[in-house]
Amino acid sequence: MTVSMPGWAAAPAAVSGIVRNAQGVAQMGALVQVVGPNAAPVGTAYTDLHGRYLIANLLPGHYEVRASAALFVPALHGNLQLTPGARAIVNLTMNAIFDAAAWLPAERRKADEPRDDWTWTLRSVANKPILRVFDENGDVVMLSSSASENKKPADKARAGVQSGDGGFGTGGVHNVFQVDRSMPDGSDIEIRADIGTRTDPALRAPSTSLQAGYQRRFGLAGSSRLVASYQSHPEMIGAAGASGFDAMQLASAQKTTLGDSVDLEVGGTVYVLRGAGYGIASRPFLRVTAHPAAGWTAGYRMATSRDLQSFAGLDTVELELPVGVMEQGRMRMASGLHQEFTLGRKAGRGLIQVSYYKDNIRKSMLAGGGAIGVADLAPVAAGGILADTATDTFRTMGAGYGSQGVSLLMTEPITPGLWVAVEYSTGGALAAPAGKDPVRLDMVSTELRPRAAQTATVALKGRVIHSGTQVRASYRYQPEAMVTAVNSYAAFSDQAYLSFLIRQPVRVGRVLPDGLEATVDITNLLEQGYRPVLSRDGRMLFLAQSPRMIQAGLAFNF
Repeated sequence: MTVSMPGWAAAPAAVSGIVRNAQGVAQMGALVQVVGPNAAPVGTAYTDLHGRYLIANLLPGHYEVRASAALFVPALHGNLQLTPGARAIVNLTMNAIFDAAAWLPAERRKADEPRDDWTWTLRSVANKPILRVFDENGDVVMLSSSASENKKPADKARAGVQSGDGGFGTGGVHNVFQVDRSMPDGSDIEIRADIGTRTDPALRAPSTSLQAGYQRRFGLAGSSRLVASYQSHPEMIGAAGASGFDAMQLASAQKTTLGDSVDLEVGGTVYVLRGAGYGIASRPFLRVTAHPAAGWTAGYRMATSRDLQSFAGLDTVELELPVGVMEQGRMRMASGLHQEFTLGRKAGRGLIQVSYYKDNIRKSMLAGGGAIGVADLAPVAAGGILADTATDTFRTMGAGYGSQGVSLLMTEPITPGLWVAVEYSTGGALAAPAGKDPVRLDMVSTELRPRAAQTATVALKGRVIHSGTQVRASYRYQPEAMVTAVNSYAAFSDQAYLSFLIRQPVRVGRVLPDGLEATVDITNLLEQGYRPVLSRDGRMLFLAQSPRMIQAGLAFNF
């Protein structure tokens, strides 16, 4: 005899429908949540191009369905009873916040009516939660979250002064001003100005750097960032002694989530350069990250510039100075194509990641130091040189090369605020010839050859909780004959040898105001990896992956 027993688990239920606005237009990217009796979301989905959504695998029970989107008043559907295997259809209509006048009661409040019944808050869930209370009939009433909620957008400002030596384009004393503002619609605006001082009485004006950034969040857990930058450096000299170098950049980045398992980032930068000539270039990037299983990630990324390779690259509006040099009568920039496949796994609170990459560097930019003479800037001799007279550093164009290799990255927290990372990479880079006299500066594009090499990095990053100190320190070793970085698109490739940044709040009782902090930023402290080269008039110069740079400053946050 066969006995049939009921299953231990009931058949799952599902909810689907369409989200529209008050005019009946389907809304793409709206957030739809199924909320349980304890007000905790048990299912989440985003609407597609036609406003449709589907939330499956729900246990039988009593639920509410909530839809929300930026610039819309959330829509709620309560008292939804799901039975085993049920397929409920719930269509929702959201009103724009600009239609809020239709919500207000037609008659004025009477003197004996309770004040709480007249508390109305129009809010967007793009950046604020929805709080609910229930009346005696069980109906939902919208209320403000608290009486102490800040209704004015938060503004932050920062003013500082900094100075240093060795940084290309950062010589002299710089006055920096920055303002951040969060708008009522959830967007953010940031403006930054860096005004230098004239490092030579003959200069027509000091160096100037202006940036403005805008960020906006939208549906599908996405965000968009846009940064515009203008930089002017009259202290720089190019081919044939042309003075001054200006650069304009327009950088953008977007990120979104496709379903629950794929993250997509895309963007790029458009450059407009003016020096001894004019140049225009664009450098796009793409990054795709999949989450095939809990704790695992797999990804692919493509980048054409070291400056901007991801959405996080625009966490700050301060952009690196793009460098262009004259070569064969045309303004040229460094260019290349980086492709990388990664596989990562969480190990406790840390991460282990393995990557395979392939680079095709069409034009490389080399960094060097020393006083450039007039003969080196002559049109017949300049293989592409841009010199900074304030810091006695320069950039010159190098040959292209190909490289491929693997990279292993491991990270682990050592305190609640500090992380340690270890990275090992193989690949290739341009190297100076061994056992020969110093090469001439105008011959580096032909004398430097690609060579296979390995690199290892140990890094520490984070915040010391008790003192508030922010620290980023690293030691990245590679053979000293190399004048470009191995795996040049890696995260630590711009930090050659011993480098660190320390940002320390300064508190001296009540003597100094709150918000004052000191910053020290040093790259290649020990001046490792310097390779000698000769100028046309016999002076000794050098090439290095990263010449030593020391900067320090004080800033006030208010």
